Formats: sequence, C-alpha cells, structure tokens
Amino acid sequence: MLKIAVLGGRETVMGFKALGLDVFPASGPEEARETLRRLARDSGGQYAIIYVEENLAQYLEHEIARYKDVPSPAIILIPGREGPLGLGQSALKAAVEKAVGTDIL
Repeated sequence: MLKIAVLGGRETVMGFKALGLDVFPASGPEEARETLRRLARDSGGQYAIIYVEENLAQYLEHEIARYKDVPSPAIILIPGREGPLGLGQSALKAAVEKAVGTDIL
C-alpha cells in the first residue's frame, strides 16, 4: 500500500502524525533536502504523496522540480505555522494552466 509523507518543521508536521501519516521533521534546508531525496528515490516508491512545508520548499526548488513531471511521488506544498508564502498556490496555478491550457484561476 502506498503511503503519504509530510516533511517540514516539527511544529508543522506533528499534527499530521495523529492522522496516521508518516512525518519527517527537518530542522533546516540541508536536512530537508536529504530527507526528500531519501523519501522520493530510496524508499522504493512507497510514498505516493509527499507534502513539503513551504518554508523549506523555497530552498528545495531544484529537488522538487525533478519530480514535477512524474506521477509518483506527487510533491505538494503546504503552508507552515507562520502562514502561506504563496508557493503552493503558484505551483497549483501553473499545474492547472498546463493541464487546461489557460489560466482559469
């Protein structure tokens, strides 16, 4: 069975643990980069979705871009405790525009 992972700051990810998701707290961009690589490549494809906190995602653009055009794992940006940075919304808008051919949002 495929799993869902959440990568971000401890305060952000621990709430997802109560929902039964696999959580991976990262204290900084380098730790997050290594964890994302491990989850996406070395996990044997066990994660279908990886949620990444926007605060860390802004430092992981190149890593996230590698998985933009592959069906699995889907990397989805979520806001952190401090609130949204707009990165997730921008990524969603670009994906919808690519799929539909025009900006409908």
